[in-house]
Amino acid sequence: MQTHFSHANIMEMEQRQRAVFINSLGGFKSVCLIGTKSKSNQTNLAIFNSLVHIGANPPLIGFVVRPDSAERHTLHNIIETGYYTINHLNEHIYTQAHQTAARYPQNVSEFRATGLQEQYQDGFHAPYVFASHIKLGVVFKEKIDFSINSTIFIIGEIQDIYVPNNCLGSDGFVDLETAGTITCSGLDSYHKTQHLHRLSYAKPDTAIKIIS
Repeated sequence: MQTHFSHANIMEMEQRQRAVFINSLGGFKSVCLIGTKSKSNQTNLAIFNSLVHIGANPPLIGFVVRPDSAERHTLHNIIETGYYTINHLNEHIYTQAHQTAARYPQNVSEFRATGLQEQYQDGFHAPYVFASHIKLGVVFKEKIDFSINSTIFIIGEIQDIYVPNNCLGSDGFVDLETAGTITCSGLDSYHKTQHLHRLSYAKPDTAIKIIS
């Protein structure tokens, strides 16, 4: 048995219920903390679950910012300075990470409000999250405004990557499960993962093989 929802049914839902429902349909998603710092050295930390791989040459990564109808400190700092960090979540920090979604005033750092520690590495302007295991230093490259719902897509180029030594394979594969990276579904559900298999490169008329 399945429950069917028409477009009319969806649009008739109470706003918050519809947001929870539709957000759940995207499946398991990458969830991260984005760290920024303004020109006046005010730090900001915010959780995002819309991280998208754009390309590897050059190494580009993107994420979605909701409509700019309220203060968006992360977006402001990225546009102002051009620098931000992307920090993977793990099971030791996900509740603090979730709290960064609260609407703190601009002069309050979410690092301080949630007890997460700032970390600066190799002269990069924006702060990393000390307790995160996989961290990216990113430089802003492009802002795309979507007219269909006023969301904003930010694309950045990865400048620095920090990965635990025991998580990096000889072929470049990063073992996120060994690193303790967690995922999310919907707006507020967090999950650990269970590895099945890595599979061979798909080619026509060639059987798929388990490689690890």
